[in-house]
Amino acid sequence: MNWSISFEPLLSWPLLALVLVPLALLALVGLWFRQRGAVLRLVALLALAAALFNPVFLNEEREPLKSVVALVVDRSQSQDIGDRTRQTDEAVAGLQQRLGRFKQFDVRVVEAGKSDAAEERTETRLFGALEGAFRDVPPSRIGGAIMVTDGEVHDTPSGTPGFNAPLHALITGNDHEKDRRIRFENAPRFGLVGKPLDMSYRVISTENETGPVDVRVSVNGEQVSVEHATVGQAMPLQVTIPGAGRNIIELAIDREPGELTDTNNRAIALVDGIRENLRVLLVSGEPHAGERTWRNLLKSDASVDLVHFTILRPPEKQDGTPINELSLIAFPTRELFVEKIKDFDLIIFDRYQHRDVLPILYYDYISEYVEKGGALLIAAGPEYAGEASIARTPLMSALPAMPTGEVVDKAFYPRLTELGQRHPVTRGLDGSATEPPHWSRWFRTIGVQNPQGEVVMKGADNRPLLLLDRRGEGRVGMLLSDQGWLWARGFEGGGPHVQLYRRIAHWLMKEPELEEERLTAEGRGMVLEIRRQTMADDPGPAQIITPSGKTLAVKLDKSEPGVFLGSIQTSEIGLFQVANGDLTALAHVGPVNAPEFADVVSTQERLKAPAEATGGSVRRLASAAGSDVTLPSIVPVRSAGEASGSDWIGLRTTDDSVLKAVSRVPLFGGFLGLGLLLLAMGSMWYREGR
Repeated sequence: MNWSISFEPLLSWPLLALVLVPLALLALVGLWFRQRGAVLRLVALLALAAALFNPVFLNEEREPLKSVVALVVDRSQSQDIGDRTRQTDEAVAGLQQRLGRFKQFDVRVVEAGKSDAAEERTETRLFGALEGAFRDVPPSRIGGAIMVTDGEVHDTPSGTPGFNAPLHALITGNDHEKDRRIRFENAPRFGLVGKPLDMSYRVISTENETGPVDVRVSVNGEQVSVEHATVGQAMPLQVTIPGAGRNIIELAIDREPGELTDTNNRAIALVDGIRENLRVLLVSGEPHAGERTWRNLLKSDASVDLVHFTILRPPEKQDGTPINELSLIAFPTRELFVEKIKDFDLIIFDRYQHRDVLPILYYDYISEYVEKGGALLIAAGPEYAGEASIARTPLMSALPAMPTGEVVDKAFYPRLTELGQRHPVTRGLDGSATEPPHWSRWFRTIGVQNPQGEVVMKGADNRPLLLLDRRGEGRVGMLLSDQGWLWARGFEGGGPHVQLYRRIAHWLMKEPELEEERLTAEGRGMVLEIRRQTMADDPGPAQIITPSGKTLAVKLDKSEPGVFLGSIQTSEIGLFQVANGDLTALAHVGPVNAPEFADVVSTQERLKAPAEATGGSVRRLASAAGSDVTLPSIVPVRSAGEASGSDWIGLRTTDDSVLKAVSRVPLFGGFLGLGLLLLAMGSMWYREGR
C-alpha cells in the first residue's frame, strides 16, 4: 500500500487565485481588526478553498522489479587446461542453485570465449560479453556480475567496468602453477627465396628460471636445425626461405615435468617467400610482326629482368659495309650461353633458326641447361619446319616434338584440349568457355610429329598448338604458331595473349601456383580449407593429422576441371598436416601465437583493479591442486552497504518497481464535502446574525 495525496482543482490556477486571494485578504483584515465572526469567516474560506482544490488520496499498487545479475562463464581454450573445466562446471552449477533461492534476482548466464568457424579465437573478451548482457538494463537495476574464469582476460578496463554494481571474479586453476613457453621476438612477414632471413625468439618461464634449452627449428614441417637457447634471453635465428609463397617457420621446445600445457611450447611464423627478379633471355631470329609481343609482355612485368637480342645481321649477310661503320653489336654468344647461362631462369627462342650465329656445341650447353633445371620456350614459325630448323641441331634432345616440314596456312580458332581444360596454364582462359572460343582466329600452324609431354591447345585440324613438357629437372614449352600477335593487335576482338603468355612463362619458371599436381591447405578462422590441383579424374580423400594427433579423412569435391576442394571445421588451434597421394601440405588453423596461449597460468591480478573499483572481490575457487571447489555465500545488499567479505559476496538489490493499479479517494467529494462546506457557511452566517 502506497498512499499519497494529489490535488485536482476544479478551476484553473489563475481563476482560483482571482477568487481566493481577495477573500483571503478580507478574512485576514477581519482578524487584524478583531471583527466579530472573523475566525468563522476564515474557516469558511478554508473549506471553500479545500473544495475548489479538490484534494484526492491516491493508493498505488506496485510490483517490485528484480535486480539483474550476470553470471559470465569463461569457455576459452585456456579453460580446458588441467582441472579448470571441472571447476568451472561445478562453480556455475552451484552459483545457479544459490542464486535461484533469491526471488529478487534475475540471473543471466553468459558464456564467453567461444568462437564460431568464421572467426579466429584470438583473445578472451569477457567484459564485452558482460556489456552485452547489461545492454537493455537500466543502471538502477544492475545487481552485479560474477565471472568464472582463469583470470586471463584480454579486454580488462583500466577503470570501473561501466556499471555501479559489485563485480566478483572466481578464479579457476590452482596456486603455484608452472609453465614455459616460446615466442618470436622478431619475425618478418617476407623473405627472399634462397636467402637467409634474420629472426629472433625468446624462451620464457613462469619461475624466472635460467639455463640452456634446445629449440627445434622446422621449415614447412621439416626440421632444419636444433638451436641452443638461454631461458629468458632474446636469441638470434637465421632461416633460409626455401620457396615462393607461404612458408611456415616453427620453433618447438620439449615439455617440462609439471607444465600446464605444451600448446605454447611451439611458436609459428608465417613468411611469404619472394623471388628475386627472374632473368629471361629472349632471342629473336629476325624482325617479324609478333616480335614485340613477347618483348612488351616481359618488359611490363616488374619481376622480370629481360635481356633481348634480335639477329639483324646473320653471318651469311654480306653487303660490303665495313664493320667499324656498323651500329649493331656482335651477339655475345660465349658470354650468354657458356659463362652466364646458369643465371637465366628462362630462355626463349622466338622464330629462331640455326644460321651459324651459335656454334653447334652451344646447343649442347642449352640442352644440358634444361636437364639441370633450366627453362626453354620455343615460339615456332615457318623456320622451325625448314632446313635451318633448330630441331636439326643437338638441341633436339630437349625438344618435345620434331617438325614434319609442313606449314599449315589455314584459319582456325585455338582451342583447349581435354588436358588443357584441366592444366593450370590454360584452365579458365578468358573466352575459352564458349564454342567457338570468344577470341580471334589464327592462320598458321607448324606441323610436328610424335609430340611428347602435354598438348594443352590444338590448332588447325586438331594439330598440336601448345606443348608443355618436363626434361630432366627442367621444363620446355613449344608454341607452334607465330600468330599470337593477332590477339595483341585486337584482330577480330583479340584474345587473352597476356594471360596465356604470362602463364606459359611462369609455368616454365616453376611458379608453385601453376603446378599440375599441387596440394595446398589454409586456415580461415577455425576452418581448414584444402585445395587440390590435379590432372586426374578423382584424387581421392585427403588425410589430415590434427595438432593433437588425431587422423581424419576429408572428401575433396570437384570445383572446376582440375581443381578439387574440401574443408573441415575444427576447434583445435595449431599445425595441421594434410596428405593426398604423394603430396603433403601444412596449414596453421586459428590465430598465430594467440594471446589465449601466450600466458596460460591462472591469475587474480588482471581482474583485481576493476573488481575492487566496484566494491567486489577476486578469489580462487580452489587453493591447491586437486582440491574441491569452495563457493562463497551470496548475500543481497543495499547499494550503500559492503559487497564482500571473507566467505561471502554481495549483490545489490534494487528499489525499482512497476505500477500495477491506482485507487482514488476524493476528500471533498460527494455529500461529505458538501456537508462540510455548508456547515462552515452556516456557522459564519449564524455568527454574523448575532
